[in-house]
Amino acid sequence: MDQWVQYGLNEAQKTSIPHAMMEIAAIAYLMGKGYDPRMAHQMVESWEFDEMF
Repeated sequence: MDQWVQYGLNEAQKTSIPHAMMEIAAIAYLMGKGYDPRMAHQMVESWEFDEMF
């Protein structure tokens, strides 16, 4: 899970803190539902359009 915290901190520098928190929360939710972490990340990224959900 630590890698996703680091990812969120890095993402916040590129976008915004609310965006990064929403993205990491969505990834963590999907992981909690049983999705592989990388698949969860890909799914959440696919929901974005122009850096917005």
